[in-house]
Amino acid sequence: MNIHEYQAKEIFRRHGMPVPPGEIATTPQRAEEIAKQFGGTVVVKAQVHAGGRGKAGGVKLAKSPAEARELATKILGMKIKGLTVHTVLVTPAAEIATEAYAGIIIDRASKRAVFMVSPAGGIDIEEVAAKTPDKIMRLPVDPRYGLLPFEALQMGFFLYRDVKHAVQILAKVEDLARLERVHSFKHFKQRLASI
Repeated sequence: MNIHEYQAKEIFRRHGMPVPPGEIATTPQRAEEIAKQFGGTVVVKAQVHAGGRGKAGGVKLAKSPAEARELATKILGMKIKGLTVHTVLVTPAAEIATEAYAGIIIDRASKRAVFMVSPAGGIDIEEVAAKTPDKIMRLPVDPRYGLLPFEALQMGFFLYRDVKHAVQILAKVEDLARLERVHSFKHFKQRLASI
């Protein structure tokens, strides 16, 4: 079963992970209403089961509700990797000082959770893996013990050299581990979750 970004965020939210607010729209008018509710700059994001949404023009910043409506008009109905966009996620824009990727996949061969982190961010993570594999840390987790604190800290320091940032990412990685432990991935038959 594939789920959209907005659905994954709801799962994260239900399990106590901090997630930015956002609402879905299936019409440009609804995207405009949501943007008015949030005020300020928002991001209008295509919801399709495909990577590369941003490069395909499916993720755009809107500085006003009217612009959110215009962008939703362009995004809704567009095709990304052969898939038609029927829904957009409208969420407040955030200042991004630094970007990192943290994800968990279920390795079907070993039947284990494998954590992956990268200081190169999550956009084009497949390309990062192919061209610069040294920028991705993979950590298989022993299902008997789950993610151990020293492993989470090891990933934090792989992403950030300073203690403050490493400890901050530690909490996020532990959130992902907790989510995996409550069997959300098995329930949804997911192979990937990322923040």
